[in-house]
This record gives sequence, C-alpha cells and structure tokens, in this order.
Amino acid sequence: MPPSAPMREVMVGEAGLPGLLGCPAQPSGLVIFAHGSGSSRNSGRNQQVATALNKVGMATLLFDLLHPEEEMAAGRARVFDIPFLAKRLIEAVTWARNTPVGSLPIGFFGASTGAAAALTAAAYLKNGVSAVVSRGGRPDLAGAALEAVCTPTLLIVGSRDPEVLDLNRRAARRLSALCILEVVPDATHLFPERGAMEAVTELATEWFERYLTVCVV
Repeated sequence: MPPSAPMREVMVGEAGLPGLLGCPAQPSGLVIFAHGSGSSRNSGRNQQVATALNKVGMATLLFDLLHPEEEMAAGRARVFDIPFLAKRLIEAVTWARNTPVGSLPIGFFGASTGAAAALTAAAYLKNGVSAVVSRGGRPDLAGAALEAVCTPTLLIVGSRDPEVLDLNRRAARRLSALCILEVVPDATHLFPERGAMEAVTELATEWFERYLTVCVV
C-alpha cells in the first residue's frame, strides 16, 4: 500500500476558499469533502478518512465551504443554507476540473449538513459525480433534490444515534439512486467510540473503490 499523500494548501473556486489537496501518484479518483456545521477542512475525522483514501490511490480535497465572516453573518444562516453550500461544492468541482486532477472521476464525502449539500450538488451535476458517502449526515435536508440524485449513495450512521438514523432511513426511501444504509454498531453521532471511525473509513473506502472507476465529464 502506498504512503498517504502530503496535503497541499490550495485556494478553491472563485470565492478563494482555503483547502487541503492530497494527491498520491497516479490517483484513480478525487473525493471532495463537505463538512458539517461547526467543522472545517481541519476536521480530524475527515482527515482520517482522507488519509485512508490517499493510501489506496485516491486524491482528496478538504475545503472550507464558508469564509469565517460568512459563518457568523445574519445569525449564522449560511451554515444551514443547503442550496448555498451545494453551490460551493459545485464551484469546487469546476475548480478541480481545471487542475491536474481534473480528468478523474469525482466523489463526495459529506458529514452532518454537508451530506445534504453533497446530495443536492450531486442531483444538479448528475453523472458528473460518481459516488456519494454520508457520515452521520442529514440527507433529509436535501429535500426534493433526493428524488433527482442518480449517484450511488452510501449512508453511514451510528446505531446509538436514533434520531439521525430514523432521518436517514426516511431519506433512503426517497432516493431514486442506488442507496445502501450501513449502521455502525454501538456508535454515537460523531463516532468517537473505539473502532467506530475505523469502520466508517473502511466502509467509505470500499464504496469509493467500487464506484470511482469510470471517468465522467
């Protein structure tokens, strides 16, 4: 197994959002991360997943969906503005297409509200996104966009996160695309339990290895 790729600081999209790009030699795909409210490109949990993906030959992009001043403006409304966050993800895809990793198939990894943004962006981009993974996400917040998603989607939820688990089950029934719900035993919302994040990482890696195989433009 190759070593994980060093993360390089980048500025993403027209908004110049700070990001971390990890790119191993000859990557097979690019996974773009969408963090949840209160998190950022420096999320230790997302970086754990990104490192594992780098080790199996996938490039990763973790970036802040909002500038600090945007997070605090108007009662933090932007933090929960799913269409706006999805727009930032779409802009990140456009940015990525103009970099050396631009020809790679693209996947989204979303956490919390970032999962809703990822699914909303996937609904818009159609075949421009090859796979979506949600960790402890709120896919229900994608609303009507769920019916328009045609991307294979993996929903990962802890068994001890009953409210979010119920919301994921409901969202899964609305998704028209292939959707699998994986429940991590004895895990709570942030997966702090021993072995929980390792289970998340393994499930996400397997999903991306399965579906980030065909380059789409």
